[in-house]
Amino acid sequence: MTGDGALQVAPPFPTEYRASGLLLHVTSLPSPYGIGDLGSSAFSWIDRLHDAGQRWWQALPLGPTGYGNSPYQSMSSFAGNALLISPGSLISEGLLEASDAESHFSADAVDYDSVLPSKQRLLETAWANFKAGRASDRDLARAYDEFCARQTHWLEDYALFRALKEKYRQAYYLEWPAELVRRSPSALAEARRELASQMDQVRFAQFLLFRQADQLKEHAHAKGVSLIGDLPFFVSPDSSDVWANPELFLLDEQHRPRFVAGVPPDYFSAEGQLWGNPVYNWDAVRATGYRWCIDRLGALLAHVDVIRLDHFRGFAAAWHVPAGAPTAQSGQWVAGPGASFFKAVETELGHLPFIAEDLGVITSDVKALRDQFRLPGMRVLQFAFDGHADNPYLPENFVHNTAAYTGTHDNATTREWYEELPDSERQNFWSYLKRAPGTGADAAPELMRLAWSSPAALAIAPLQDLLNLGTEARMNVPGRADGNWRWRVRQDMLSPQAFERLQDLTESSRRSVSSRTSVRAQVGSQGTTSFR
Repeated sequence: MTGDGALQVAPPFPTEYRASGLLLHVTSLPSPYGIGDLGSSAFSWIDRLHDAGQRWWQALPLGPTGYGNSPYQSMSSFAGNALLISPGSLISEGLLEASDAESHFSADAVDYDSVLPSKQRLLETAWANFKAGRASDRDLARAYDEFCARQTHWLEDYALFRALKEKYRQAYYLEWPAELVRRSPSALAEARRELASQMDQVRFAQFLLFRQADQLKEHAHAKGVSLIGDLPFFVSPDSSDVWANPELFLLDEQHRPRFVAGVPPDYFSAEGQLWGNPVYNWDAVRATGYRWCIDRLGALLAHVDVIRLDHFRGFAAAWHVPAGAPTAQSGQWVAGPGASFFKAVETELGHLPFIAEDLGVITSDVKALRDQFRLPGMRVLQFAFDGHADNPYLPENFVHNTAAYTGTHDNATTREWYEELPDSERQNFWSYLKRAPGTGADAAPELMRLAWSSPAALAIAPLQDLLNLGTEARMNVPGRADGNWRWRVRQDMLSPQAFERLQDLTESSRRSVSSRTSVRAQVGSQGTTSFR
């Protein structure tokens, strides 16, 4: 049970369960430090969700970003993004002075070129103050030592990886000296001696981040809010994941990918999409009992309650393209781990707290795998109005064990989506709503109403749709290399009126706490996990 008597429920969602929430990445939160973080604004955000009757906060992947600042190209599956550390919290703990953290950043967008060096300077100062014993918490040193010992299975490799990245000016690790690429024991030992101080700072940043994340999750649970995280299926080619575990990927003798991930040609792309991520050596992964994969899931579940499994279809089969191919056309489908993976995870965790990202062209084997383990799929309403009655994104075609979205981080905001719709789909949209055509300002409220009133157990909308924002608030444009992941919400945009409307919608669609109390008995009878 949570602090206010609400029940936190993990998928598969029990019969009659109805809840809702908002999608907002941590970096988009208001803060005076140039980027959203895990400090006071995140606590206030949870309070807003609670007050508006919302029981879920969904964010994007939380790992350290690399090229293009994409959270889907993380340098580690286990580490967190140090940019999310709250300077305000460090000030309150005596690790920084208020004067250390003065800043004049834009409140409208993340300027990564300015934020990165600023946060790095603050963390260096916090580390120096920690070593000098200036923390207000006298038990902090012991907690730090315990953290390093507990997380050593990934932290040591990650700390050395980041220190080496710094030494070699952020070069792709395959461009490092060959003995480091091959992980020669003597070369690694020498690097650890040389870069010991830099590794300490990496460890300390992770300690601070995990500490703040623990505090935030505890606050969320006290408010009856559950957290949805996001886990990319593939890992970044330039990551400590690949560098430290080359045997788990299909690499050649020089540790370069033999095949890379992508998707085949389709209606949207005649050449397919070439993502460039290394693909798994599933025979090797399976031989370990999926140990690394299960540890990867566990690392994220330490911070969230439920995981959205990005590119879920990869568990059934993934598109492997020979390395060096100019397009994805020459690829082929290669079977993934399938049911054996989820059985191993279920044995280890005791449950499967997942939402399957099953968007796009999904074949029968993918649906069968999803349904075998009763995983909720995703239904995005922006895809619904092509005029076909059997469109799976129309609400009447939803099953209950579903998460319904107005849009995702990859979609246009609903206002922008409507303004770009062909006339025929606009007509379909208004006809479906059984109302006279409106304007672009009407589209987001109507799509939210459809999601909230739908049969789906869970309804989610990006904050941009609640605030009825347009193209200026888009988070990501797939295929565009620059300018993504920058949007931020200003404090003055979080109007009480918007959240009052959200609360009214939630109550009228029976997704509020009071309408869910009857679910409690069903949870125990159906074996669904309650989080606390």
